[in-house]
Amino acid sequence: MKETPVTARSFGVLCLLPLLIFSLAFLALPLVRLVLSSSEGADGWSVYIRMLQTPRYLAALLQTLLVSGAVTVAALAVSTTAGLFLTRNRFWGRSALLSILTLPLAFPGVVVGFMIILLGGRQGLVNQITPGHVVIAYSTFGLFLGYLYFSIPRVLLTVMAAAEKIDPALEEAARSLGAPAYRVLWDVLLPALRPAMVAAGAIAFATAMGAFGTAFTLATDIDVLPMVIYTEFTLSANFAMASALSIALGVVTWGVLLIARSLSGGTVAAGG
Repeated sequence: MKETPVTARSFGVLCLLPLLIFSLAFLALPLVRLVLSSSEGADGWSVYIRMLQTPRYLAALLQTLLVSGAVTVAALAVSTTAGLFLTRNRFWGRSALLSILTLPLAFPGVVVGFMIILLGGRQGLVNQITPGHVVIAYSTFGLFLGYLYFSIPRVLLTVMAAAEKIDPALEEAARSLGAPAYRVLWDVLLPALRPAMVAAGAIAFATAMGAFGTAFTLATDIDVLPMVIYTEFTLSANFAMASALSIALGVVTWGVLLIARSLSGGTVAAGG
C-alpha cells in the first residue's frame, strides 16, 4: 500500500495544531466567557455604564493607574542608572550585587507584601526606629514600595541587555568632540536605550496594574482594581461587575502595551 507523503504545508499545520488548541482552550474561550459574564447581571450590557458612574470603581481605577505609573517611572530611573553602571564597570562583588538586585524575581507577591510589612508595618523596622512610630506598609506608599521591589529587576535586566549592545565607539566619539558626561548620556546613551526602556516600562506598568498578591497583603485601607475585582466576586457575588472591571483592567493594560510596542519599534519584552 502506497503511503501519502506529508507535504511541508500539512506538516506546518500539524505543528501549529497544539498552539491552536491551547489558544482556543486557555485564551480565547475564557476571554469570550468573561465578556459574556459581564452582561449576565441585572444591568445587562449597561453594567459598563454603571461602572463608569460609580465613584468607587473610578477611584480604584485612577489609583491603580497612578500607582502603576509612579512605579514605572521610579523603576526606569533606578534600573537605568544601575544598569548603565553595572554594564560599564567591572569590580569585585559585581555578580553578587547583580544577584541581589534580581532576587525579587524569585518571590511571589504575597512574600513581597510580607517583607514590606516587616519593614514598615506596625511591628516593622521603621516603626521601631522612628520617634513617631511611623507605619507605611498599609498605605499607597507601602503598595508603591512593594510594586517597585519586584519591578526593578524586570527593568534592570532589559536595560542591561540593551546597554551591552551599545557601541562604545559612539561614546568615545562624543567625548572626543568635547561633549560633557551629561550630553553623552542625553544624546547618545538614552536614545540608544529608548526602545528597551519603553518596552521594560510597559511591562513594569502592566505587571503593577494586575498585581494581586502584594495588594492582597497590604491594601487594607486603599482600593486598587485587582482588589476591587476580588471583593466583587467573593464578598458580593457580583460576577457581572467583576467581569466588567476585569475587562476594563485588561483593555487599559493592553492599550499601554500596544502604544509601547509602536514606540519601541515593534518589540516589547515579555514579563510575568
